[in-house]
Amino acid sequence: MTYTPHKPPIAESPDELRKRIPGWGVDLDAKDRPSVPKLQFQEDFTGAHWEFPERQPEKYPRERSVEHGMLTPVFGIAQPPSGVAGAIRRYAYTYSEGRTAHWLLLIAADRVDAWEHHLKSFLTLRPDNPITETGVKAEFTHNGLSSRFGQNRADVKHQWLDPVIVGGPWIAAAGIVYSGARSVARSLSLVGSDGHRQVH
Repeated sequence: MTYTPHKPPIAESPDELRKRIPGWGVDLDAKDRPSVPKLQFQEDFTGAHWEFPERQPEKYPRERSVEHGMLTPVFGIAQPPSGVAGAIRRYAYTYSEGRTAHWLLLIAADRVDAWEHHLKSFLTLRPDNPITETGVKAEFTHNGLSSRFGQNRADVKHQWLDPVIVGGPWIAAAGIVYSGARSVARSLSLVGSDGHRQVH
């Protein structure tokens, strides 16, 4: 069983595994294992004072991999899933960790989470500043261009993509806001030019 000191049972017998997997069990003989006698299964388990660790209280449903039969005894609670990003993260855990969809959804959730926090910042007295917080200003004030040559930097290979990844979403968001503002202004001007629709 997971998380206990008991030696897990083998699903198949050694003979069955040896027939199915070429080379399986080559280190079964202790004489062939350089870690023996250091590596031994202790009859008194691990020496811990417990056989199963005390479980951390689960105050809200936590996501877990489908490979695990239960939630780990200890888990993080510093950043509980919330908003759209949280929903995406919970959905990602319906897929196995061996599936690409699992990891792509988690990456997408991180991006959504960042933008959720960007949008929330605009409702505060200190909104996010894309010029200073994305490093654009530092490129001009801290030798950004000259530091990329002759230094054997690994990031030079993908530097052409950095402006797209960092600045692209901000430019797209600005375009959407500008387009929306123009549409609203156009609608208001049409209402104002139509005498029958004006309110006196």
